[in-house]
Amino acid sequence: MGEMKSMQMGVIGALFLSVASSVSIVICNKALMTNLGFPFATTLTSWHLMVTYCTLHVAYKLNFFENKPIDTKTVVLFGLLNGISIGLLNLSLGFNSIGFYQMTKLAIIPFTVLLETLFLNKKFSRKIKFSLFLLLVGVGIASITDLQLNFVGSVLSLLAIATTCVGQILTNTIQKRLNVTSTQLLYQSAPFQAAILFVSGPFVDKYLTRLNVFSFHYSPIVVGFITLSCLIAVSVNFSTFLVIGKTSPVTYQVLGHLKTCLVLAFGYTLLHDPFTPRNIAGILIAVLGMLLYSYFCSVASKSKQGSSESAFIGKDRDTTPLLSQEKENHEAKKLDKHSPV
Repeated sequence: MGEMKSMQMGVIGALFLSVASSVSIVICNKALMTNLGFPFATTLTSWHLMVTYCTLHVAYKLNFFENKPIDTKTVVLFGLLNGISIGLLNLSLGFNSIGFYQMTKLAIIPFTVLLETLFLNKKFSRKIKFSLFLLLVGVGIASITDLQLNFVGSVLSLLAIATTCVGQILTNTIQKRLNVTSTQLLYQSAPFQAAILFVSGPFVDKYLTRLNVFSFHYSPIVVGFITLSCLIAVSVNFSTFLVIGKTSPVTYQVLGHLKTCLVLAFGYTLLHDPFTPRNIAGILIAVLGMLLYSYFCSVASKSKQGSSESAFIGKDRDTTPLLSQEKENHEAKKLDKHSPV
């Protein structure tokens, strides 16, 4: 019972860390890109991952965690896939309207559910599906303003959805099947994610912004915000792997939409961004969907735990008489052996 409570506290801690760090980095990056005019998102992400790897390497050298070797091919492919998905998401944003980009992010949940159902035989109850539907409708109402379609943007969005879903499912699957921690997996895959973005980032950013990251004027305040963004990113990357490993890719996406609602609310309260009754209604519907999702998942988890415990007790009840009977038979054989003929 104590172990279960400790596990639940670990999950809550991971969720809180993910929300706090993600909202913080959105605020930091918004100031960096909007107010200070630094538009190089893909290159910045490669710096995030390099700083994450360096931080974890120092932690490893200081014996904060043990490194568990993972098959090189698995780590390289996993790292490259995650790096490509980040690049595709940024390209999707560049080629599509903000509304269509939000639709792309919303599509990740149903696509993940579909993949897990088809290939991992995972079951999602109707109640959980309904709560996810409510969440997606709410976030859609709150955040989608315009939908402009184009062929290249649509193809990039489909590729971004596919790579993101597969990457997040693998994040969960690798941790569980290979029995590695989120820290161990992130430590070994971060260099490959950083490498592909470090090489492709300047080209992607130049294509999207018509600006060169190497010719940008790096004032002290810009360097300060980049440094702060990279430090927060260590927590974001760590908590991402932690949440997906402890829960599931779908739960991580639900959490991501909670962050969207928090960022919208923050923008209204502190930055005085435009806010309409539609935004408020959408956020309320989304929050209701999240609460229902949490409740239904909790009920399903307790039901699963209860059935496994009853099965274990039933197994004990079945085996105890058998052991007693074997013992009695053994004693009877001993008496027969030593008794006079």
